[in-house]
Amino acid sequence: MDQPPTPAAPRHRAALAFIYVTVLLDMLAFGIIIPVLPHLIEQLAGGGIAKAAWWVGIFSTVFALVQFVFAPVQGALSDRYGRRPVILISNLGLAVDFVVLALAPTLWLLFLARILLGMTAASFSTANAYIADITPKEKRAAAFGVLGSAFGLGFIIGPGVGGFLGGIALRLPFWVAAALALCNFMYGCFILPESLPKERRTRRLELHGAHPFGSLKLLRRHPQVLGLAVVLFLVYLAHYVLQTVFVLYADYRYHWGPQAVGYVLMLVGACDGFVQAVLTGKLAPRFGERRVLLAGMLFGVGAFLVMGMADVGWAFLFGVPLLALWGLAMPPIQSIMTQQVDPSEQGRLQGAISSLGSFAGIFGPYLFAQVFALSIAPSSPVHLPGVAFVLSAALMLAGLAIAARVTRHLPAVAVPDPDELAPIVLPGDLPMLAAAPSPEHSRKPQEDHP
Repeated sequence: MDQPPTPAAPRHRAALAFIYVTVLLDMLAFGIIIPVLPHLIEQLAGGGIAKAAWWVGIFSTVFALVQFVFAPVQGALSDRYGRRPVILISNLGLAVDFVVLALAPTLWLLFLARILLGMTAASFSTANAYIADITPKEKRAAAFGVLGSAFGLGFIIGPGVGGFLGGIALRLPFWVAAALALCNFMYGCFILPESLPKERRTRRLELHGAHPFGSLKLLRRHPQVLGLAVVLFLVYLAHYVLQTVFVLYADYRYHWGPQAVGYVLMLVGACDGFVQAVLTGKLAPRFGERRVLLAGMLFGVGAFLVMGMADVGWAFLFGVPLLALWGLAMPPIQSIMTQQVDPSEQGRLQGAISSLGSFAGIFGPYLFAQVFALSIAPSSPVHLPGVAFVLSAALMLAGLAIAARVTRHLPAVAVPDPDELAPIVLPGDLPMLAAAPSPEHSRKPQEDHP
């Protein structure tokens, strides 16, 4: 049976390599600014850590609100016109955003930069759709795992580099991030082929369903997809505690500066990259996607509890490997959801998933910023700086319960032949992906979903 049209073998391999590299460079650029952005906001806003935390929450909320509006449009555009132009425009927008951040003399220009990024930030969700276009169903969990390893590898290198550069000049990391994003754009212009042939695209641009809530309508047609979407929403919501308050929390509780924060985030990225690249592709075929999903969620609960209750920095570090093992849950969720929809709807599915993350981001940053600010305020009756992380653990626990119920009817996965298992790909092996063999098994497009 014929496989859906994909790029020819050499270009197919180059395309896979580019998708992994583009996510790597994007996350490297984001990782570089993580240790310094909250301090830049603190510098421009004035005041102490509590005030800076409030502004960081506002910034993240504005970005998520804009992305929530535009992500479904980007998904519909990629379904109609292809993945390639959406990915390239996203990379170019990222470069412009970092330049604005590097030059901004006021908080209002920082707001402008976040709005611009929210409008164009589609590379990761569109990369997921790209992978779904060209990867056989049974190998998607492993492919998403390698994509996650590229994500983690960016955070292995980026924060340490950002902390080092921030010690030289606070805005220098933003210039380096802009250069990386621009190089990524130029690389894609020459390397990236289209993954969605014209015959598999939607016949017209369906903007009537591309508003944020219209995109979510796709989830209602498949109960299992809808249930896992709720799980993803809770996971995204819980994760915003790291994006919003981690840098300032580490500064306040453990007196970690940009360099120390950068090194800790490098450790997080190293552990995450190992888990995504080595464990995910092997565990899902052997034990089933459901078991791996639930185990990953349970590790996430433990990670946030450790991080919130640790009184000293070395105790906080025990939560890092647990946090990495949480990543086991994400590729199975993605894989299960993509198997339930038509190939022509993959872009809208990823747009809906991105909208869920953005919708969580509308509430999450403000929620955790307020909780953290109140917990360290002098007027607070109880001094509990880690309560925001405990709240995240509770959200993860709720997601675990829902995931267990929604996936209870998934069939058990037998242990496959070792030759059919996804290959082990270490983070350091990412440049070798261009030489990897293309999948040998094929199916018609209509067999790509139940």
